[in-house]
This record gives sequence, C-alpha cells and structure tokens, in this order.
Amino acid sequence: MLEEAIEVIRLLWQGGLRNYTGRYYIVENARLYTLPDEPPPILIAAGGQQVAELAGHIGDGLITVGGEPEPVKIFTAAGGAGKPCYTELTVCWSRTDVEARKRAHEQWPIAGLPPALLSDLRLPAYFEQAADLVREEEIAKTIVCGPDPERHITAIKRCLAAGYTHVWLHQVGPEQDGFFRFYEREVLPHIR
Repeated sequence: MLEEAIEVIRLLWQGGLRNYTGRYYIVENARLYTLPDEPPPILIAAGGQQVAELAGHIGDGLITVGGEPEPVKIFTAAGGAGKPCYTELTVCWSRTDVEARKRAHEQWPIAGLPPALLSDLRLPAYFEQAADLVREEEIAKTIVCGPDPERHITAIKRCLAAGYTHVWLHQVGPEQDGFFRFYEREVLPHIR
C-alpha cells in the first residue's frame, strides 16, 4: 500500500488530470491544482528491514528513531546511498541526573518498551498499562538523561557514525529554555 501511495503522489505531482489503477488504490481524473515548484522529497519512516529496503528503493530519504545503524545499512544497500537519513534522539536535560531520569520516566516511559510492542499496542490505555511496568533505570538506558554534555555529544556522534546525516532532538520535559542554552553552549560546538 505504501509503495502504491507513493506512486500516486508522484503521479499527481506531474500535473494535469491523472488516473491510476493499482492493487490498493484507484484514482480517476485526479488533479492537484496548486503544484509545488519542485516536488518535496518523500522520506520513509522505517522501523524494520522490509520498510528500510523499500525506502532505499523508492524513497528520497530515511527516517528512524533511536539512531540504530542497521536501518541505514539496509537502506543504503537497497539503493539509498547518498540520500539523507534522519533519526530522532530522545534526551532529557535537567540540572541533575536524578531530576532528568525522574522526569523522563514520568513523561516518556514508553522509551523503555520494546519497539515491537509499540506497534502492537492499539489503545492509549494499553500504552499506559505497559508503561507502568517500566522502571526508571530502564529509561536511563534509552534516553540520554542529565547535564553531562559528554553523554549528549557521544549519543549524537554515535548517530552520525551510524550513517545518519541529520539528527533531531526530542527534549522530554518542560525545561526547554535550559535545554536550548545547554545545547548552544555545551553540546553543539563539539558537533559542528
């Protein structure tokens, strides 16, 4: 379905009236009346091998969370070499390690759940029940917590070494101003 959907999108970006008959979609006399000057890239989010391969074949880039190297390897081998690779890195800056771990555990406990489970949970109540089983120590293994710039720098460099061309940061918690000041002064100068 994803592959056909991308075919339809790219077909419509060609302009004029378009028709498409596929296994999942039938489009009759469809038209985009306002076309972009240049079609935007289609980045495909992949959490497993099959979608990472598809992204390499038909996507203009890859999106993942966690910065694991395997999706980039699969994407690149499947035709994605030279295309951008994005990943999300979840962090929780706070003035102390204890505060950061506590906040991350309270506000983002799903980070401690196995990735396969996340795709199987159907209702918010199921996420809440599963999150109740996650301990604070588990969160500290998956979220970079605290004010130590070296931990943040190391995590970003790990993503870059895995082949990601772009790393975006998800700061857990309300201390956004402190997070931005910390990254501006302590982290980004060591990445650039």
